[in-house]
Amino acid sequence: MGKTFSPTIDEVVKRLSKLPGIGKKAAMRLAVHLLEQPDSEIQALAEAILQIKKKVSLCSVCGSWSEIDPCTICQSSTRDRSVICVVETPADVLAFENSGFKGLYHVLGGCLSPLDDIGPDQLRIKELLHRLQRETIQEVILAMNPTTEGETTAIYLYKVLETLQVRVTRIGFGIPIGSDVRLADEESLSQSLLGRKDMRSS
Repeated sequence: MGKTFSPTIDEVVKRLSKLPGIGKKAAMRLAVHLLEQPDSEIQALAEAILQIKKKVSLCSVCGSWSEIDPCTICQSSTRDRSVICVVETPADVLAFENSGFKGLYHVLGGCLSPLDDIGPDQLRIKELLHRLQRETIQEVILAMNPTTEGETTAIYLYKVLETLQVRVTRIGFGIPIGSDVRLADEESLSQSLLGRKDMRSS
């Protein structure tokens, strides 16, 4: 889609099209929609966007998004504190929360990827080990995406954790190979947790 008669609209379209899943046409539709909204709605949206960067940061314990530190999940006394689910990103925590999981989380911050120069030191693996030393964890669920990088990371973590007195499991795959945990429906994620398998027997 080419430029419009308005440099301001062009700039908004350019910025919106940088969002994931938003192409130029969708960005133009959003820009037109914004133009049709009252000033109060536009100001509220702009303020909300500014506040998300000011108020939301990473929990120092689990690495997920939160407005308080530690986050409400890490502080909760009603969670199953014997189980910790290891995921790639904070967005994965949101997905598993919607599936009904009631344990704790640990966000790695990505997966092992030699091609992208992401090794163990670039992930929050040391923090996970420190948590296992401090907390009474009986099971670690490895819930990385079913991709080559996710599988590589799961195998690496299993080898790191197998000497500890903790059960290590991998989520079952009602989730298609090569897919993204964040995009899976709640039922598939719930089934993947129920169908998790012991890494020791895999």
